[in-house]
Amino acid sequence: MRALSRWLLVFLAFLLPACQIFPPAWTDVKSEVWHQDAVFYQIFVRSFYDSNGDGIGDFNGITAKLDYLNDGNPKTTTDLGVTGIWLMPIFPSPSYHGYDVTDYQAVNPQYGTLDDFKNLLAEAHRRGIKIIIDFVANHTSSRHPWFEASASGDPQYRDWYIWSTDNPGYQGPWGQAVWHGSGNGFYYGVFDAKMPDLNYQNPAVTQAIYAAADFWLNEVGVDGFRMDGAKHILEEGQTQENTPATLAWLKDFTAHVHQQKADAVVVGEVWSGLDAIAPYLNEGALDLAFNFPLADNLVKSASSSSSFQTAAGLSASQRAFQPGKTYATFLTNHDMPRVMTQLGEDPLKARAAAALLLTAPGVPFIYYGEEIGMRGPKPDEKIRRPMQWSAADNAGFSTARPWWLPDENYPQVNVEAMNQDPQSLLNHYRALLAIRNQHYALRTGQYIEVSSGNSAVFAALRAAEKETILVLVNLGNQPVAGQDLTLSWNSSPLRGSPKSTVLMGPAGGKISPLTVDEKGGSKEYRPVAELAPGETWIVQLRP
Repeated sequence: MRALSRWLLVFLAFLLPACQIFPPAWTDVKSEVWHQDAVFYQIFVRSFYDSNGDGIGDFNGITAKLDYLNDGNPKTTTDLGVTGIWLMPIFPSPSYHGYDVTDYQAVNPQYGTLDDFKNLLAEAHRRGIKIIIDFVANHTSSRHPWFEASASGDPQYRDWYIWSTDNPGYQGPWGQAVWHGSGNGFYYGVFDAKMPDLNYQNPAVTQAIYAAADFWLNEVGVDGFRMDGAKHILEEGQTQENTPATLAWLKDFTAHVHQQKADAVVVGEVWSGLDAIAPYLNEGALDLAFNFPLADNLVKSASSSSSFQTAAGLSASQRAFQPGKTYATFLTNHDMPRVMTQLGEDPLKARAAAALLLTAPGVPFIYYGEEIGMRGPKPDEKIRRPMQWSAADNAGFSTARPWWLPDENYPQVNVEAMNQDPQSLLNHYRALLAIRNQHYALRTGQYIEVSSGNSAVFAALRAAEKETILVLVNLGNQPVAGQDLTLSWNSSPLRGSPKSTVLMGPAGGKISPLTVDEKGGSKEYRPVAELAPGETWIVQLRP
């Protein structure tokens, strides 16, 4: 029965009316800070594309696929339209994932050479794509020369890590062991025994990390960093996350990065609630912080066909962050079951989730393969499987056996197949990104909640100086008859009868005229007669 239902949902997805995308009705403007306009794409280098047939993805493989991400020509529609890339760790490491670093000023030889990386960076920049790299500053590998010297008792490096003669015995934030025995005492590692934490009470450690950052910014030319485990940088006794000392260190680090390269961006992984995330942005410790609670809200809304979670999450985010402070949005990342898996492989829910993400405030990050609906349950290796490019052997990822086998559904779920289908999830992502890239209001406009009177219908306004955008998404698998929308007084900048232009909607779809009173309110506005399952409308409203 479950399999039958799944195929029925796929059939319904193909029946969705074709979406139209109209050119922008006004000349777009750009933000003063480039990352506020960006859409990022997260890449696990090992799994993206193998250029040399060794079964492992590499820098040259990403370079070969850059036109898929953004070909640099705004007139074409065959690229995804991303303007930023986050590369998961590229440093030498004994692990497959790279989050235990052995050298901060070199690249993993399995991925290519530093010259290969510089070529990737140049080709990306030529297409208007910025690249940030994962910067694992909280800890190193236990095989890093610094730790090996520290563990041996070398007085120069002993206090580069956190040591205790006896086992302090307390556990970590999620109940894990954090003190690990060695022949020369016990050392602290919040994530794993193979990942000892650096001791930032020692100024020499900070200077070494600053030197590594300077190398990547000045000598290589990256556009910023994603700070892994940002909330764990400095412990204060048994308080092991989100300490004032961590906030202060990151504030200094971000200031240092901006001194080296004024427009570089520092993005932080602070996997906590809004009350803990907010100070990192409000106090200038980070340029961007991932909004983990909102990611959960977006996926839950798409999964449950209820707009409540997303509306509540967006409102809570507005209250938590000061005006002008921008957070990073996403659906899932490399540590979470993929969104398609969480949504029960429902293509309509995947379309709705994409619409929620790409019309929301914040700077969106798309995990590679999300745009084609790749599956991925735990363990982590399955979340990080090779990209599914085609129905060819090994999903078109490599001519050799990949480091990890691709998902068995790759003959049906792949880029090549979705390119041929105008109604595919991939083309839905392309359409959403094209509209976001063309409209400033969707990137940085104010979020204004709109009441739809139906929990299955998400409705919102994004308001900027020159335009306001109306967003409607049917989160359910059933058609929804036209819903009356309500704009509260003084919540909207609209007045009178704004001109409506449909940017996304069913072919031939028409929007009803809107009239707004002198206080910015409107009641019983029915924009469309019906919303099809999973359907998204994006409408530009102008005076």
